Amino acid sequence: MKTEKARPRNKAEDPQAGLRFGAGPETPGADEPPNGEARRPGRGRPPQPAQKPDAPEADPLSAEPRGPAESGTGQQLAVPGKAGKLEKLNALQSYLMEARRYSMLTQDQEIELAKRYREQGDKKAAQRLVLANLRLVVKIALDYKRHWLDLLDLIQEGNLGLLQGVKKFDPYREIKFSTYASFWIKAYILKFLMDNYRLVKIGTTQAQRKLFFNLKKEKERLEAFGFKPTLSLLAKNLSTTEAEVEQMEIRMDTPEESLENPVTDDGKQTLGATIPVEGESLVEKLAESEFRDLIAAKLKEFRKQLVTQKSEKELFIFDRRLMAETPLTLQEAGEKFSISRERIRQLEVRLLRKLKAFLKQELPDFEDFDFLKR
Repeated sequence: MKTEKARPRNKAEDPQAGLRFGAGPETPGADEPPNGEARRPGRGRPPQPAQKPDAPEADPLSAEPRGPAESGTGQQLAVPGKAGKLEKLNALQSYLMEARRYSMLTQDQEIELAKRYREQGDKKAAQRLVLANLRLVVKIALDYKRHWLDLLDLIQEGNLGLLQGVKKFDPYREIKFSTYASFWIKAYILKFLMDNYRLVKIGTTQAQRKLFFNLKKEKERLEAFGFKPTLSLLAKNLSTTEAEVEQMEIRMDTPEESLENPVTDDGKQTLGATIPVEGESLVEKLAESEFRDLIAAKLKEFRKQLVTQKSEKELFIFDRRLMAETPLTLQEAGEKFSISRERIRQLEVRLLRKLKAFLKQELPDFEDFDFLKR
């Protein structure tokens, strides 16, 4: 029986060829299939990924972000989600992802950057301080989220406070910048809430602002301990009066309504028309204005009579005593005509009687002349 000599297996026929540890082509083209045959899938040496050079280490004081987080168009569009699907990011998620790209600073780095901005006006140093504390603004804004629906509004106002903190920060006082800036961030957020919580401002004083932010928290605390949050107990714990607590509760719990809202079925009467007017009404003011004009006209006619009668003393008393904004004293008027104070008083009483009789004749329907008494 003849036996065939075993043929040496080439790499194209041996699926393990070239995959053994340390195996590889000794000459160029050794991995190519013989006779020009196409390489079959799964055979041959697997492609090796190109090795990327090490990225240079980022400068901690640089304002550049640590790594790319945006798409090629400069806008964050989507991230891998469940089951390998892409999920779109909303504005808040995009902002938080962007804020996480900037590393935090040590206290020494903060002081160095603050000195550069304060002494040299280095805007890049100020920018680095701001970018490193964006997450601090988000953390503080989350504490006030229950007072405002849109967290981005609070973050925006907090960022304005952060900018103000950079301007006012003194690096020579050995205070941590984040501690100092948090006060400015809170101040700007609180001011925004007080100005926009209602169309009508509800916290115009420091005491009202304190009550606004602590009233609901104190209620929840008392209820958690099993106490009923009465007005007296709330006023005692918040160091204020019961009237202030009651007024703030009404402001916070009562929704705003327009004075132009109709209150009748036909829509003719509005809410503003049902609110009583404090003080004089428009009709009363108009009547008073017309009465003043009428009295002024009659007083001019009476003065003309005094001029016609050529009563010098009565005309002087009328002009300098009765109608003057700063009338002369009886002594000063008496010195004018070299007569006594008592004589001037008698002339004035007689002049008032004549004026009252004149007005009664001109205004028969008017009976109240008390304004003529002195």
